[in-house]
Parts: sequence; structure tokens; C-alpha cells
Amino acid sequence: MPKLNAARGSFQQLLLFAFLLITALLVGVALRSVFQYDALLAQSRNAASRALALSGAAQSLAERSAAMERAGRQSLVLNDAVLRRRFTDASRDAQSVLGRLVENGVPPAAADAWRTQSGAIEALLAGPTETALSREGAMAMQFRDLDSLNTDIAQQAQTQIEAQNNALSTRIEDARLRLMRQVLAASALAVALALAFGVWLARPFKRLQRAIVGLGENRLDEPIDIRGPADVRRVSQQLEWLRLRLTELDADKARFLRHVSHELKTPLAALREGISLLEDGVTGALNPAQSEVAQILQQNAISLQSQIEALLRFNAAAFEARDLHRQRTDLLPLIEEQIEAQRLQWQGSGLQVQVEGEPLAIVVDPTKLGTALANLLSNAIRFSARGGTIRFDVSSTPETARIDIADAGPGIAEGDRDRVFEPFFRGERQPEHALKGTGIGLSIVQEYIAAHGGRVTLLPDGPGARFRIELPRSV
Repeated sequence: MPKLNAARGSFQQLLLFAFLLITALLVGVALRSVFQYDALLAQSRNAASRALALSGAAQSLAERSAAMERAGRQSLVLNDAVLRRRFTDASRDAQSVLGRLVENGVPPAAADAWRTQSGAIEALLAGPTETALSREGAMAMQFRDLDSLNTDIAQQAQTQIEAQNNALSTRIEDARLRLMRQVLAASALAVALALAFGVWLARPFKRLQRAIVGLGENRLDEPIDIRGPADVRRVSQQLEWLRLRLTELDADKARFLRHVSHELKTPLAALREGISLLEDGVTGALNPAQSEVAQILQQNAISLQSQIEALLRFNAAAFEARDLHRQRTDLLPLIEEQIEAQRLQWQGSGLQVQVEGEPLAIVVDPTKLGTALANLLSNAIRFSARGGTIRFDVSSTPETARIDIADAGPGIAEGDRDRVFEPFFRGERQPEHALKGTGIGLSIVQEYIAAHGGRVTLLPDGPGARFRIELPRSV
């Protein structure tokens, strides 16, 4: 057996590589999804924090404004320095809150208007005691305007919160659509990769299957050289080695059969010649008992010669089956040609032969398929009862062409059905007053049909024997 060298990675390694590649693709998409989710979660937290800050700052501004109003108006009425400091502290806190609002998106114009209004209120705190009451009334009016500004700032803060929420929703939706497209693209790519790897890796195994079937059908003239992973290459080389060994064995068998047949035919011819001389009385007249023995010897010599010639024909047919000359052939004309060639035989036996079915043309070797049909017809003529009808029926399926042959004989015994295609086998139901057959006709039919990639079977239903040939419609 030749030394096997690995040219590529093994099938297992390539399969693992394909699995890891597809897994890496899907894991990459999953990790990207996780990162996008984390980013969106962080943005959501930031948006919530800013919304909370804006809402709290707007509320705090309103509270500081109310504290400013209480302290400012009371300080005018009571002329109390402590209340004045409270007003100043509340105003400073309000200014700080207003700064945070501007930082979180409130328009600066609203903050400037609030500061202007606050300045006007603060200006009312300065003045003589005599005008304190009138200034307190004016301050109340100014604080009403300041409350309106607070309401506007609160609405603007709410608008800013809604804008942030809408922007976040838009980003989330964009991220969802983008992620969906990525998942769909990754899934489609993973499926495409899986199919591509599956087809690529399965192709060598289909070739291996065809090679093994070829060996099983004894098609030994086709070299086996299958490209693929290292282990597939090893199996291919092993099958090629097996093909060469089978070819050698077949050649040895053929040489042995030819040699044995030749060695047997020479003394057999001499034996028949000697028996003929005895029967002709060359060595002296034979008495009745001696004549009977000579006749028995002559019949057995003829039978032995017939068996040797049948063996040679079967061996020749087995080799010829491998050399097909295919061409597109119409089945009905081919069947009618075989029927016409044996017209004298079936007419002499008082038989009718009918052909039915659809016109059908397939690519076959017409000579070898014709020989198979001729053998089946000859077999049907031999076993059919006088006055019977032999029927050929041609039909088809999408994958195969069928030829059914039914005779008008006694059929095949149940115990013989499994052996009917064996070389030199003769069933128990032999026709009366007919020469004994050689038992190779059906074996030759099977060889020729198998060489075409088809099969011949014995159908179970009668009456008579029914054989079916199935041939592939495409080669």
C-alpha cells in the first residue's frame, strides 16, 4: 500500500475551524450588543440624573424666591437687619440655583430676566423709612413678576427634560435598529458560512460514496483521486489501492478461467473424438450395453463442453459490462428490434409478444441493453406455455425508466427467487421437452444493467415470471 501524506488539515480540524469562525462571528455581535446596551444604560442614567437636577433646581428656585419675598417684605416693614441678611442669603442661593439651571440647559435669556427682576427687587430695599410701606407694596408687585419668571423657568426646565428624553428615545431606537440589522446580517452570514462549509466539506464525501459504489458495481477502470482534507485524501488513496488490487484480482481470475478452460477444452475434445470413434465402431462393434455407456459418455461430454463455454461467455460479459458506449436510445424501437430478431423462436412456440408503454429515450449502451433484453425474451420464450403472450411494458418516473417483462410460464418457485440471478443456477420449474439451460442468462442481464447504474428485479406478483429493469434517466 502506498505511503499516505497529509496535504491539508484533517476534516475534524476544518470542521472545528468552521465552528470557531461562526462562533466568533456570533460572539462578536453579542459583545457589541452588550457594549451598546451598557452605553445606552449610562446615557439613560445621565439623562435621569439631569432631569432630576433640573426638576429639583426649578423647585428650589421657587422656594428661594418665596424665602426672598418673605424676608424682603418683612425687613421693609420691620426695618430688621437680620431679615435683610436672610434676604441676601436667599438671593445668593437663588443665584446659585439659577446657575445650575443654565448649566443643565435652561436658556440664559430666562436667567438674565430673572436676575434683572431680582435686581429691581433688591433696589427697593434701599430708601428712607417713610417710604417703606409704599416700597413694600411695589416689592409685592415685583415678586409677582418674579413668580411668573419662575413659572417660565420651570416650564423651560420641563421642556428641556422632555427634549432630553426624546433624544434618548431616539438614540435607543436607532441603536435597536442598528443592532437588529447587525444581528440579521450576522445571522445571514453565519448561515451562509455554515452552508458554504457544509457543501465544501460534504463534496469529498459524496465523491467517496460514488467511488465506493463504483467499486461495489465492479467499475474498476476509473481512477480514484479525491481532493479534500487530509483524512479524506487518505481514504481516497486507500480506495485507489483497493481498486488496483481488485483490478489485479479480476485480471488473475480472468487468466485463470481462460487457462483452465483451455486446459479442459483440449482433453475434452479428444475425449469426445474418442467416444465418437467408439460409437462408429472403429475399434470394433459395440454390444447394446457398451453403446448405451458410450451414449451416456457423449451426452456428459457435450454438457461439460456447454458448461465451459457458458463460463467463458459469463466471464466475457462481466468484463464487457465495464466498457459501455453510451448514446441516446429510444427504448420501444430497441425492444421491437429484439423481438423481431427472435421471431422464429416465439412464433415456432405458438406465442404472441406485445409491447406497450410511452415513447422514452435515455442514454445507454444499446448493444449491451439489447443483449439483456434478448436474454430476458429468450428466457420468457423458453418457459411460456404454447398459445401464451409475452408482454413488454415501458414506463417511467422522474428519476428512472422502467421496462417490465412478463411471460406466460409457471413462474418461479418461492425457494428459487433469492437465487435466480446467481450464475449457473437452474430453478426447479424447468420446461418439459426443452434443452437444459446454462443458468447464466439472468446473470448476464444483471451484469449489464448494473453497469448502467440500474437494477433488475423479480417482481412478486404473477401469473408467470415478471422481471423489471430500472435505469437512471440521467447519467
